[in-house]
Amino acid sequence: MDDLAVQHDSRVTRLCLDRPDRRNALGHELMQALLAALDELPASTEVVVIEANGPVFSAGHDLSEMVAQDAHFYDDLFDVCTRLMLAIHATPQPVIAKVHGGATAAGCQLVASCDLAVASDTAWFATPGVKIGLFCSTPMVPLTRVIGRRRAMRMLLTGEPIDARTALDWGLVNDVVPANELDAAVDALIAQILRFSPRVIALGKRTFYDQIDVDEHAAYDRTKVVMAGNAADADAQEGIRAFLEKREPHWDE
Repeated sequence: MDDLAVQHDSRVTRLCLDRPDRRNALGHELMQALLAALDELPASTEVVVIEANGPVFSAGHDLSEMVAQDAHFYDDLFDVCTRLMLAIHATPQPVIAKVHGGATAAGCQLVASCDLAVASDTAWFATPGVKIGLFCSTPMVPLTRVIGRRRAMRMLLTGEPIDARTALDWGLVNDVVPANELDAAVDALIAQILRFSPRVIALGKRTFYDQIDVDEHAAYDRTKVVMAGNAADADAQEGIRAFLEKREPHWDE
């Protein structure tokens, strides 16, 4: 669709929010397009980048389509949003948010839902729904899990923004760089990930989300089984041999 630009470049797929005139608001159609793009990734894709055109990363839900709708519309809107955020976690490939400007409400939720996030020093983040009587209840789900209760509650209850450096300190983003270095920083992160076995990366991502919200004993019960199976996998055996033989590994295609 016109509001989402999709670029497949060898092993990387870039999904670019392209509604600069609407501050890249996550309207119903744009979220559906993002869902479809994640579902239809080429087999060659090993990393996904979500980025945006214009001065803002995303201003959140499109408020213009939320006036005087019936209950079914609102149910469907937030169901689609929830499915999108869960799809990011379910996608085998790492998903990186490349944030150059403001990310508010569902836009902040999108950043928090990605596996990794790199921001320019011009980026900022907020969950300002409380200011318009629409508490950011769904954005709080990934936000709380990423930055913790006290910090999330401060953002949710005050609606006040935090700058990129605070987002880095709180763990909302992984790196903050000058605006003119954002492309290079994301490319460097991608290059690191592309060095490794895509099958093992997918296994690790799936296991991470499978264990993150269970108690310690349950987490070990799940991860020890995964790691035992991983150890017998061809890529693990190749990686171990390559390490012992002091050479670069050659992963299965």
